[in-house]
Amino acid sequence: MKQSKCKICRRLGDKLFLKGERCYSAKCAIIKRPYAPGQKPKRRKAGISEYGRELKEKQKIKRSYNLTEQEFRGYVQVLLDTKTKAVDDGPSALVQSIETRLDNVVFRLGLAKSRAEARQMVSHGHFVVNGRRTDIPSRQLKVGDKVSIRKGSKERAVFKNIEEKVKKAVVPAWISMDKQILEAEIKRYPKIDDVQLMGEVSAVFEHYSR
Repeated sequence: MKQSKCKICRRLGDKLFLKGERCYSAKCAIIKRPYAPGQKPKRRKAGISEYGRELKEKQKIKRSYNLTEQEFRGYVQVLLDTKTKAVDDGPSALVQSIETRLDNVVFRLGLAKSRAEARQMVSHGHFVVNGRRTDIPSRQLKVGDKVSIRKGSKERAVFKNIEEKVKKAVVPAWISMDKQILEAEIKRYPKIDDVQLMGEVSAVFEHYSR
């Protein structure tokens, strides 16, 4: 059964910003009920095992990026299979893999209120990369790639007042954004210092190494 986004945050004990603007308001469920679903507010929490801690950290990152278990495991496994890279550069390489996904870039540009919405918008073919339409949310972008809204999609309701929304967006340093024509370019690959991950990335590698 699919969990509601609010229950996911409450179960993991951290705000993952899965519902866009609502997460910044007093309506946020984790503010109103800062305890796990089904748990009483003052109930003492049981101790957590090391495996449980690793699982929780993995879930935080995976959920915050709106990735399936298969997708997230795939990114990590590629790095674990190249042992030297996993030991020395694993965290940075993982960040690069998940941050350069097309749906994440759309979210980072302020063109979608959440990664879930960005994934849906890409799936519906609303964006072009280097002038060509694409509907693959997991598409990995490279340095020099340019992303823009498909001409035929600009009048859709989902892009209503998009110029105002983009003006408020804080675009990451590794992406340049022309807010007048709404076109972005990947200037460099993201580093781990460029993002604020919701979980401990080293715990992710420990979890999948078991």
